[in-house]
Amino acid sequence: MTFAVGLFEVFTYAIPGALYLALLAYVAGRLHWLDLASLTRGPAVLVVAGVVVASYLLGYLAYPLGARFSRWLPRRRTRDVRAEFLRRNPAARGRAFVEADSFLLFAALQMHEPDAATEVTRTRSTGLMLRSASPAMALGFVAAVVELFAGTKPWFAAGSAVLFGVLCPTMIVQHRMFAHWASLKTLELSFWAEDFDEKLALSRDAA
Repeated sequence: MTFAVGLFEVFTYAIPGALYLALLAYVAGRLHWLDLASLTRGPAVLVVAGVVVASYLLGYLAYPLGARFSRWLPRRRTRDVRAEFLRRNPAARGRAFVEADSFLLFAALQMHEPDAATEVTRTRSTGLMLRSASPAMALGFVAAVVELFAGTKPWFAAGSAVLFGVLCPTMIVQHRMFAHWASLKTLELSFWAEDFDEKLALSRDAA
């Protein structure tokens, strides 16, 4: 049996999940619920495997929370991907792919141009990684504020609180930028796939 983890899973689930796991481990250690030193003395393979699996599961569970954070943060401006694409590439005006669903075009790229689709996957998954990690920054901010009053290093806690407080909304803003870039890149790559227009026209006629 072959087990493969793709680029999307690593960025979208595993990396944000590792942040949540690190935060939980820190809190558990500070409250003396867990002896972190004893874990390092266990079998290295099992420890690494446990960290990887726990990170993936936590990242998967935190994915909806990141989406909710994104909805909570107001947008300063609305970007029209198609309008920007046509402004930069007026030769594409009137072609069928411009009005097609972005995810349908991405699926076509994955099927017919997998190497090109990898770039879209990387950009989109990077944005999702930032969005999913944003709630971890909010929780880190809360932990830093508690440490500011209960810990022995108030200056370090204050600096951490400022850092986490800035990172939380910034990651959502950056996620929106990466999502915009991914949609724009999808249109740019579809511009060079001439058969996309023919297939879209055939499906439109069949409908």
